Amino acid sequence: MVIARLDYDGNIIYAEVKDDGFYLGNERLDNAKCRELCPVQPGKVVALGLNYKEHISELYFESPDNPVFFIKPSTSVIGDGEDIVITVDSRVDYEAELAFVIGEDCKNVKAGDAHRFILGYTCLNDVTAREIQRADGQWTRAKSYDTFCPIGKYIVTDIEPSNLRITARVNGVVRQEGNTKDMIFPVPEILAFVSSVMTLRKGDVISTGTPSGIGEIKPGDIVEIEIENIGKLTNRVIKN
Repeated sequence: MVIARLDYDGNIIYAEVKDDGFYLGNERLDNAKCRELCPVQPGKVVALGLNYKEHISELYFESPDNPVFFIKPSTSVIGDGEDIVITVDSRVDYEAELAFVIGEDCKNVKAGDAHRFILGYTCLNDVTAREIQRADGQWTRAKSYDTFCPIGKYIVTDIEPSNLRITARVNGVVRQEGNTKDMIFPVPEILAFVSSVMTLRKGDVISTGTPSGIGEIKPGDIVEIEIENIGKLTNRVIKN
């Protein structure tokens, strides 16, 4: 199933996407009354770093023994078609990532039970102010600016996440290519580890890290994050 979050004639709803339209049960909605929103409104976004060996190498870090994660605030979240707004004097990079959405509140999930607590999967761009990340020595400020967490376009359920192509394009040119089979920590282990630390709420998002090939984006660029069997997330970059 493909799930969209919509403003439908002034009401926020979730609908199934099929046959080039939106459905509530068997009822097809009037497209003219549908405005697509970011597919989820998370209380928090938990994002992994250093989960692909080649990406670790390009950042000159050591491979971690356990998942390394940080929090991106809900105020950084935008949806497909919204602008990434650069408000800082720093190199700003795209990072194409597979993300998953928590389907129900959970804590201390076992890896073998992870699928029970995952609603579905989506694309995420972990936008990062790279020079600030290096200067701070930790990652929160560099990754927390408003609009620095595009998510979408939709949530797709019933996905096997262990072998999916991930691609980032800037102005139509492929800049990053990877595959989730190269993750150091797969999705079930990620969920088990994060939920051992904190309670996860329905609608929270966990992003699984980026492959190698990160690069700079500048005002005027169009950034596309595409994941096999899930879809494409597109955002324009502007300067404020």
